[in-house]
Amino acid sequence: MNAQFATTLLPLPAALQSASLPGPRHPARRRPGGGFAIHAKALARFNRLLGRLQHVPLEREQLVAAWRELLDRSSREHCTAGIEQRLQLAVAVERMIRDATWQAANEAIAPARVVVSYIHGKHELIPRQAARARRLDDAIVVDAAWPQLGGEVDSYLDYCRLRAIEAEWRGCPVGQFTFTRADWQQARHAEASLLAHVRRVGQTSYLPAGTTALFRIR
Repeated sequence: MNAQFATTLLPLPAALQSASLPGPRHPARRRPGGGFAIHAKALARFNRLLGRLQHVPLEREQLVAAWRELLDRSSREHCTAGIEQRLQLAVAVERMIRDATWQAANEAIAPARVVVSYIHGKHELIPRQAARARRLDDAIVVDAAWPQLGGEVDSYLDYCRLRAIEAEWRGCPVGQFTFTRADWQQARHAEASLLAHVRRVGQTSYLPAGTTALFRIR
């Protein structure tokens, strides 16, 4: 599995990154309204899941503050984009573990299953009717799993890209030929070698050094 991954994650609400929030825990925070409700048992269950992904637990106040960021017009757009990006990545994770032609790295399988199970599960932390915050908990799970999944998902997406190119060359659908992880690695190496050759050619000349103009166009 790759230690590094190319996908740059867009930001989620900044409150999720805060170890603690300033100010007293005022009772009014317990009832934020707008369909947003966090129950103690649901949060404990959610934090146990985050622990399986080696992520620090979240406090209820962080989630309420994150919800308020999503309601705020100045921060809503980039936070919503971050949620949508992670939902798209969750689709890629599910495709990856269900694709029989891709041999996923062993260390990626468990966190991938955690993500897919939560996305489709019935034990949601944040009610789907919560204004603006729906699917925030799904995005948090993807975010928590990403250090373990990012490199493998990027590899899988590149595999899909090169497999599609191979299908185009063959003139047949993707499912009508064998294209394994080893085939992807070989195709990736060949592509990298070709790009390196093109770069070298662009910086040099096939003519011997010091050769003057040998061709004349009339």
